[in-house]
Amino acid sequence: MSIIAVGSVAYDTIETPHGTVTRALGGALSYFAIGARFFGPVSIVAAVGEDFREEDRRLFVERGIDTRALVLRPGKTFYWHGRYHEDMNVRDSLVTEVGVFGDFMPELLPDQRRADFVFLANISPQLQEHVLSQVLSPRIVAADTIRFYIENDLPGFVRLMPRIHILTVNDEEARLLTGEHNLVKAGRALLKMGAQIALVKRGEYGVLQFSPDSMFAVPAWPLEEVVDPTGAGDAFAAGVMGWLARSGRMNESILRTAVIYGSVLGSFVVEQFSIGRLLGLTWEDIERRYRAFIELTDSHHSRWMSQ
Repeated sequence: MSIIAVGSVAYDTIETPHGTVTRALGGALSYFAIGARFFGPVSIVAAVGEDFREEDRRLFVERGIDTRALVLRPGKTFYWHGRYHEDMNVRDSLVTEVGVFGDFMPELLPDQRRADFVFLANISPQLQEHVLSQVLSPRIVAADTIRFYIENDLPGFVRLMPRIHILTVNDEEARLLTGEHNLVKAGRALLKMGAQIALVKRGEYGVLQFSPDSMFAVPAWPLEEVVDPTGAGDAFAAGVMGWLARSGRMNESILRTAVIYGSVLGSFVVEQFSIGRLLGLTWEDIERRYRAFIELTDSHHSRWMSQ
């Protein structure tokens, strides 16, 4: 089943201890759409400026991503310049220019309004609500947010929460939203705020999944080297929503599998700058790491029980 996703398509300049890339294709929607496309159809909703490169539009089209609602507007494409420290959990945002995305309020196409699966990337709560109000009867809505919107429009995001099936936030954002430092308390508080499922991303420590009647912990894939963590959270969301859309429904077992697929995609993205690793990825690569992920966490795996 198809996913409709709304968010930013951007150009990023990224500095890490491993080097620098300048004006690379980025933005939450780029990572999400390319990642989710491994699982099924994806339709994107975004605005780009006159500086948006034709080869970047072709990249989406050639991967089978529906770009009918990728709108070209007068002005500049969203631009972000960030610098990561040696501890890559710490970064400085040096430049943020929202460009044509600043006042973007899209009208969905008729078939997009009938979408079953909706992903609202880390955009303003006002824009998230504007898009969601146009979707007729979605099966699953997932949403992300960032510190900026929590600090500047918390009431808007809280108002949206009861309409969200799956909330994906990192540990800092979970604490900001709830006022709880302990992540178990924070995860449960997010459910009380209205989300049906809360996925709390903890970087190199993995993910915590909170459901009304259960909790599930997934470790991060062990990597010797992290090159660029910029799109890891968006790729994680792509794996989660991609598997749910491919399954066509959600129960606890399907959701847990989706969280592992999300963790797998996130682990690939950080291996190269920008979307580079996603572009070289195959479904066989994803499945191979998924199986290895299962083995990593299974103390009763047949490989060991036979010894």
